[in-house]
Amino acid sequence: MFSVVLFLRLGFVVGQAGLYQSLGMFLVAYFIIGMTVLSVCAISTNGALDAGGAYYMISRALGPEFGGSIGIMFFLANVCGSALYTLGLVEAVVDDFGVPEEGNMGSGVHVLQRGYWFELLYGTVLLLLCLLVCLVGAGIYAKATFLIFVIVMGVLGTVVLSFFVVGPHTVQLPGGGGNGTGLGNASFTGFSLHTLRSNLAAGYSVDYTTGRLMSFSTVFAVMFNGCTGIMAGSNMSGDLKRPSYSIPRGTIIAVIFTYVIYNLMAVLLSCTCDRLLLQRDYGFLKDINIWSPLVTIGIYCSTLSAAMSNLIGASRILYALAKDDLFGKALVPAKKTSSGGNPWVAVVMSWLLVQLVLFSGKLNTIAAIVTIFFLLVYATVDLACLALEWASAPNFRPTFRYFTWHTCVLGIAGCTVMVFLISPIYASASIAFMIVLLLALHYLSPSSSWGYISQALIFHQVRKYLLMLDVRKEHVKFWRPQVLLMVRNPRTSLQLISFINDLKKSGLYVLGHVELNDLGSLPADPLPAQYDSWLQLVDRLNIKAFVNLTLSDSVRHGTQQLLFISGLGGMRPNTIALGFYDNRPSQDCLSQHPAFSNSEATAWLNFPPVWDSASRKPLSACEYVAVVADAVKMQRNVLLARSFDDLKLPQELGWRAQPLIDVWPINLLRPDSGRYVDTCSLFLLQMACVLAMTRAWRRARLRLFLCVESGTRPRSQEDKLRQLLKDLRILADIHTVPWDNVVALHWHSRKEAASDTAVNFPGNVACVSDDYLRAVNQLVLQQSSAPTVRFLYLPRPPADTSLYLQYLEQLEVLTCGLGPTLLVHGVSAVTSTEL
Repeated sequence: MFSVVLFLRLGFVVGQAGLYQSLGMFLVAYFIIGMTVLSVCAISTNGALDAGGAYYMISRALGPEFGGSIGIMFFLANVCGSALYTLGLVEAVVDDFGVPEEGNMGSGVHVLQRGYWFELLYGTVLLLLCLLVCLVGAGIYAKATFLIFVIVMGVLGTVVLSFFVVGPHTVQLPGGGGNGTGLGNASFTGFSLHTLRSNLAAGYSVDYTTGRLMSFSTVFAVMFNGCTGIMAGSNMSGDLKRPSYSIPRGTIIAVIFTYVIYNLMAVLLSCTCDRLLLQRDYGFLKDINIWSPLVTIGIYCSTLSAAMSNLIGASRILYALAKDDLFGKALVPAKKTSSGGNPWVAVVMSWLLVQLVLFSGKLNTIAAIVTIFFLLVYATVDLACLALEWASAPNFRPTFRYFTWHTCVLGIAGCTVMVFLISPIYASASIAFMIVLLLALHYLSPSSSWGYISQALIFHQVRKYLLMLDVRKEHVKFWRPQVLLMVRNPRTSLQLISFINDLKKSGLYVLGHVELNDLGSLPADPLPAQYDSWLQLVDRLNIKAFVNLTLSDSVRHGTQQLLFISGLGGMRPNTIALGFYDNRPSQDCLSQHPAFSNSEATAWLNFPPVWDSASRKPLSACEYVAVVADAVKMQRNVLLARSFDDLKLPQELGWRAQPLIDVWPINLLRPDSGRYVDTCSLFLLQMACVLAMTRAWRRARLRLFLCVESGTRPRSQEDKLRQLLKDLRILADIHTVPWDNVVALHWHSRKEAASDTAVNFPGNVACVSDDYLRAVNQLVLQQSSAPTVRFLYLPRPPADTSLYLQYLEQLEVLTCGLGPTLLVHGVSAVTSTEL
């Protein structure tokens, strides 16, 4: 942390901002890093740390997207930081050994030429020295760091002592003041009340190294680089013996110590140096020291140490990114290490980037960029700790307890405000770059096994809102279909799965499957092994559905289990959807579906092969009807889907084609009822309307068929139905269908049934003849040829279980050859005409 700022820019900060604003800057800066340090300590004491420091913490806490994007930002921050400290060292070397400028002859050895290209050459040489040390390894750097620390502390002691020992004198400014005013001298006054008063307020002027007018934000950007070393220990987490122990203690001590020293130095400078000296000579500490070479040694040691620290930090972050394979083959070379474990390729790549940044030429030029990068990293570290705290995960129990979510929020807020105060343009560009990286990693990076904090946060919020979802407050105005689709084998049900996904209208959608087996005879539960294939099926089809599997001795009992247990709280299925029970041969649609066309996609789909017609079905016809009857008893609406493997979804029809949804809302098995406004009819209308409201079916046309007899008034019935549709806000075309000939067949069968013996009281099922059903089937075909999908009224199953088989046969005859047909039975009111 004692880098270029301590010896070369602390006077600049006080001279430009004044004592009051300087102390305020230190307070703001250390408030921000203090909050961040608390987050770093919390995360670093919550488990074993590896190489990568802040990147490792963020990626393991927030997942690969945030980790990778912030890792790149932190890598660039360290690269630019290393360049900044190298430029600071070049500035000090040129001041000491450069050829004197006009008007400032100076003393000592002056052999180095001045100028942009010469200073770039000096920076390159010094950076090569840093590279050689870093190639040897972090071990030698760590040993050298302690020696550098002792030297810097000794020099700092002599600087503080000099304020008390050295008497007032005049200091010659570099370049005659550097502003063309002819002011070539400034004063070291010693302790003076007049000097202190003159340095209290801000006095922003032009920076003599860049020619730019300074402001609070630009000075803060330079000053903040003296605080960014808090991550040095974290960056070397892979090289520390006990990172969870060393990082919190070392970082907190460093923060407290440097804060005291910076404030002490600011006060001493304000009391002893006039403003001209502070603003026009950044190396003035050498001129007021007991022995000037000591300050030179301190500058060289601190800046060289900071440059190497950032170069090592950048290489370790790059190595960690490469190991995690977040960027594919682009960073593969950075994985290479020496026999001692030093990532030498990552060091060389980092060095090359630092070399490119050296072309910027001046320290103050890149100070703002470096500060913004570090502030964004600090904000994300705080965000990671905040997310872990809010997720309330039992495994987040750091041994460092001196933090709360309040400290994290304050840290994030402080970083965000200062980033935009320093440079709105740089800040916006950096955040945009980070978001682009985040999105690219989200869609392109492989899945990781680190755990995603987003999942923990989602769980936390979903649990909270599920508890707030009170079933006692449900109202018909806000009803929506929540469907449990029973799937025997996904290979034969892809179209139906996609259709129900459209039909659910933002409601709950559950794919249910019954595995026939006895858990008592098995060594382990077989369902977890299948679950992953079902989840990947959901991902490939791009549907929003949950998966619920159960083990049972029969399909009926398994379906009962799923109807009882599916969902949670106020989110439970109110509708069950089943494929139709017939002898139609099944087709394997999985291999032909575009989402599963390549072998890689189908390799993990361990679904059983398609049943052929010769195989015995796991479900009998009577049991199938019993499942429907059970659902009705449990107050669930029922959907029976027939021939949906022939369904052409709107996206398959093309944008020019208009899907047709045909609705027959009368109970065709009971033409004597003639009612269009019973619960089941209204539910049927609602489901058809819901389908037409979905995005995929928005262009569909709804056609409603009104069956009328000659003895009635068709116009009156049509007007009533039209008014009903108007009240329900349903847009549909009404088609009147005369069906006298069909009804006549029905009454004929009723007379035959009535002539039976008195002891037989035939139900409605027994009174419907096959001739009548075939006539109805032909009527439907004639009135609406080849719509996209048909909605028909599904009668309630008979109470007499002996009639189940006959009931199913009648449905078979009724829907034979109609194409994709949905038989609908509703048990509860789902429409509302109120606001």
